[in-house]
Amino acid sequence: MQRRKPWQTILIYIIVIIWLFIVLFPFYWLFTTSLKKPLDVSRGPKYIPYKDFSPTMEHWKYLFTKQRRTTLRHFRNSIIAALGSMVFSVVIGSMAGYGLSRFSYHWKWLKWRNDNIAFWIISQRFLPPALFVVPFLIIYAASGLIDTHIGLIIIYTMFNIPFTVWIMRDFFNTLPASLEESALVDGATRLQAFLRIVLPLCGPGLASVSIFSFVFSWNEFLYAVILTVYKSKPLTVMIAGFITDKALIWGPMA
Repeated sequence: MQRRKPWQTILIYIIVIIWLFIVLFPFYWLFTTSLKKPLDVSRGPKYIPYKDFSPTMEHWKYLFTKQRRTTLRHFRNSIIAALGSMVFSVVIGSMAGYGLSRFSYHWKWLKWRNDNIAFWIISQRFLPPALFVVPFLIIYAASGLIDTHIGLIIIYTMFNIPFTVWIMRDFFNTLPASLEESALVDGATRLQAFLRIVLPLCGPGLASVSIFSFVFSWNEFLYAVILTVYKSKPLTVMIAGFITDKALIWGPMA
C-alpha cells in the first residue's frame, strides 16, 4: 500500500477542519444568539461572549422557568410525533422494500413490474405537500384527528414511507437471496428469515431511513401548524410563534 505524502495528510486535515467549521458554526451562532440581549442582536455580528457582548441567561430562564410547562409540552409532542413516525415508517417501508426486492408482481391487466411499482411509490413525493392540505384537513376534522399525536404520526408516516421503501429496496437488492434460501431449508419461515438474517445485515440502511424519518418529522412545519391547535403542537410551531407582527424575538427562538 502506497504511503500518503506529508503534504497530502496536511491537506486532508485542513479540508476536514474547514468542513467542521462550516458544519458547526451555525450551532455556535445559535448558541451565542441565545445569550445576547435584543439590543446586541440588532447591532450586527458579535461572536465572542464577554468580549463582543455581555451574555445573559434571561432567554433560557424565560423558556425553562416562566414557560417551562409549555416548552416541555411542545418538546414532548415533537418527540412523540418524530419517534412514532420513524417506527411506523421503518417497519412498513422495510417490509414493502423487501417485498419489491424478493417477489415479482405481474398483472394481466396492468403491464407493471417491480421497478414500475417502486417508481410509482417514490413519485408520490414529487407532489408538493401543500396539495394535500385541504383534503387532509377535511378528513381529519371528520375523523376527530385534529390536534392529536396519532394524526401527526399518520401524516408524517405517509410522507416518509416512499423514501423508506426506495432506500430499503436498494439495500435488500445488494443481499444475495441464497441467505434466505439457506434459512428456509433449515426450517425457518419467510418472516423469521427476514427478521433474523436480512434485517441485521441491513443495519446501515435501517439507520439511514431512521435518521431521515426522524429528522423530517422533527422539522416538519406545514401540517403541524394546520392540523394542531394546542395539545399536540410541536416545537416547530412554538418557534414560529416568536415571529410576531412587531419584531422577531431572536433570543428564545435561538
